Amino acid sequence: MLSSSAGPRTPRPAPGLDVRPFRALTYRQRDSGYLARVSSPAYDLVTPAGRDLLADADPHNVVRLILPGPDAGQGGRGDSADLAAWTLQAWEADGVLVRDELPALWLYELQPADGGAATLGWLGAVTLPPADSTAVLPHEDTYPVAVEERRALLAATGTDLEPIVLAHDPEPAVSRATEAVRRTPGTLELRDDDGVVHRLWRVTDVATIEAVSSALNRTQAVIADGHHRFAAARANARAQRCASGTDAVLALVTPMGGGGLRVDPIHRVVPALPFDSAVVAAGRGFVTAELPVSGAGTESVVAAARTWLGDPAERGILLTDGVRLVRLTAAAPEVRAAVPAEAPPAWRDLDVVLAHHGLVGHLWGRPDTVDSVIIAHSLDEAVRTALDRAGVAVLLRAPSPTDVAAVARAGARMPRKSTLFVPKPRTGLVLRPLPD
Repeated sequence: MLSSSAGPRTPRPAPGLDVRPFRALTYRQRDSGYLARVSSPAYDLVTPAGRDLLADADPHNVVRLILPGPDAGQGGRGDSADLAAWTLQAWEADGVLVRDELPALWLYELQPADGGAATLGWLGAVTLPPADSTAVLPHEDTYPVAVEERRALLAATGTDLEPIVLAHDPEPAVSRATEAVRRTPGTLELRDDDGVVHRLWRVTDVATIEAVSSALNRTQAVIADGHHRFAAARANARAQRCASGTDAVLALVTPMGGGGLRVDPIHRVVPALPFDSAVVAAGRGFVTAELPVSGAGTESVVAAARTWLGDPAERGILLTDGVRLVRLTAAAPEVRAAVPAEAPPAWRDLDVVLAHHGLVGHLWGRPDTVDSVIIAHSLDEAVRTALDRAGVAVLLRAPSPTDVAAVARAGARMPRKSTLFVPKPRTGLVLRPLPD
């Protein structure tokens, strides 16, 4: 851990990222077993059953803040945002969470269970750029209800409870500072349920902070994860009229390419849709072909879908009701006409765009609401949900990081929940109170 004085600095206007240190709020107890019990995946990856498991794991699990419920500590006390604020205040008063004396940046390393290359990034307070800036580029649409939910939580707690993730342009000076800090003792470490090892270094050394901040100021970034939280931070800053500390968002800033993130797909499930009717309607805009499934049960369907989607020589979209598997290829002009004509080339031919606009919206006539289109973050979840909800799962390949960056730089937006950048930082290890 690097530790020497680092005072707050005034954010500087620039076309690149403005990343500044902050006085973090962390759990007082820091052994790895405890941190594993009290931390959580990002809020949008936690299912209702998963929330219950996390809340039961420890009375101070951070899920009680990011997804507050009646068990959070004071059932019936106002709405959920107020409940989270009450819980957070109680934990601080009891010394469960403690505030750092000095502002710091945090180096974050995520080491996958398979021993592959680690993902590295820096946690900092990233100044919210002006609306016309290209410093931070979104690539997905957002859902207003979800933005308001996160804004209300941010306003009530006065705390960034979990970081967004930004993928920045490669910058050698960042890499050099990263490697230097990695050679020093770390501050926090835990292994999550997927076997990913999370290591963090608290860095208060002035020279290191300035080197990292100056280098990142020469880069721009794409939002890899946290579009709703980014939009919520903007809305909160407007509401607070950019009071000190509200003009920034907690972010893990990690490079594109080597040492950065990979993109996994996010699938869709349309509930209460008979499979035969869905395939007939899809056939009006795609070439359809049934694929063989060896054996019965959802496991067989998942295995067949994973094999097909994992073959780089294959193309198209898969449909399943949890029993059968149908492939869609060769989108017809009718489908492509459903894609907005003004969309840039980098956007128009993506599977998720054709599925969203051409298949679900046009051929099936379903609106893009949380009730009409259910998001699934894994093949297994998608297939089982389709079976449980008597619906149809739309299984997709992930766009490449290059595709995502091209869409963002073209000023376009993918449909909501189009990409799943992994691995993800663990929620609860480092919180950012407002003001800094």
